[in-house]
Amino acid sequence: MAQSQPGSETTGRSARPPARCAYRASVLHFLDDPSTVEDAHEYHEDGLLIVEQGRVVELGPYAALAPRYADVPMVDYRGKLIVPGFIDTHVHYPQTEMIAAYGEELLAWLETYTYPTERAFADGAYARSVAALFLRELLRNGTTTALVFATVHKGSVDALFDEALALDMRIISGKVLMDRHAPDYLRDTAESGYRESKQLIEKWHGRGRLRYAVTPRFACTSTPEQLRVAEQLLREHDGCYLQTHVAENKAEVAWALALFAHDVPAHTSYLGVYDHFGLMTERAVFAHGVHLSDDDFSLLAQRRSAVSFCPTSNLFLGSGLFRLEFARAQNVKVGLGTDVGAGTTFSLLKTLGEAYKVVKLQGGKLSSLRAFYLATLGSARALELDDVVGSFLPQREADFVVLDPHATPLLAFRDSKVRTLEERLFVTMMLGDDRSVLATYVAGVCVHERDRA
Repeated sequence: MAQSQPGSETTGRSARPPARCAYRASVLHFLDDPSTVEDAHEYHEDGLLIVEQGRVVELGPYAALAPRYADVPMVDYRGKLIVPGFIDTHVHYPQTEMIAAYGEELLAWLETYTYPTERAFADGAYARSVAALFLRELLRNGTTTALVFATVHKGSVDALFDEALALDMRIISGKVLMDRHAPDYLRDTAESGYRESKQLIEKWHGRGRLRYAVTPRFACTSTPEQLRVAEQLLREHDGCYLQTHVAENKAEVAWALALFAHDVPAHTSYLGVYDHFGLMTERAVFAHGVHLSDDDFSLLAQRRSAVSFCPTSNLFLGSGLFRLEFARAQNVKVGLGTDVGAGTTFSLLKTLGEAYKVVKLQGGKLSSLRAFYLATLGSARALELDDVVGSFLPQREADFVVLDPHATPLLAFRDSKVRTLEERLFVTMMLGDDRSVLATYVAGVCVHERDRA
């Protein structure tokens, strides 16, 4: 088996690898949720991952598979850990430039930072420059699939999809719908929002690995007419997603209930507003959900809609603690989100570290196995994509990350003391960051290499 090294610039499409290629490393992926199913993960200390034409062919022990693939070029990552590409279920690409903006809670934060920043995305060239930087940051942190907010500007979606298509990334995004309670320069109308969203769907949805998400920012910034338009778009276009925010902040919850008191029965919750307008589908992802009621979780399970858990954002804005363990008990689909720019990192490793703390503050424990499940197969399930990404089952798309347990002197020293896989994963998610990502592969092509930076 001939050994080779991947050729790539810092971030970007490298030369296409051989039609069939093998990768030797420790390899981990998940078959189910380890908190509910025994033997939910598959791990090979010395494994071989076989990829052909951008898809997984086979995974198994090196000793067993190597003779059968003796004529296949092999990339040797021994001493490293290969896991499926990370999946970010909630992130705002226009807010890349305002990450770490100081001092506000949600509603004031939107007015002070978010809206003025998003105004610049009326300029398509500017939008494209930020989109390129944003996607590079995702890849540098090992994220290969993301559900992404753009802005109200149609061109902001074109810019993101254009850049993602060139990288063959699996990106889901859409134009923000926002026809009230926002600055004039960011408002659309129900009619223009429908027309422009429809045009974008027809142009981008299903092109390459791209998918479209109908995107009301949150209920408070859309009129009932616009929410009805959002439902119409979902009904008219199969396979589209719905992404929005819900119950992130107590003041936001109260505002939403007051705004819709005459349009939705008074006893209905904030989440119930979306349900009233037919927006709770199996491809609907509601970001945050910090202040959802027990009945809301039951409704999410019933509708098979998902929540994106965004711990760094919820802590940074002081929004509260998401009830991850309760969501699991209610059989609610949960994905992991960085929520940049209220979120403070593009790294899902660091996000997992904060998720552990959120659960710990509520008296629970998030195991390292379940954490890595959430960042991979769990988030794929939240997006209804587990038949194509999130694991190394045969014919899954070959998106994967090569993690370096010795990425820093401290990690190397700490790793020398670990005794189990679970401990190694925990150390990685507590101490790791973008430096831990040695390489990122998208559809079998190396698109980022740390050491060539």
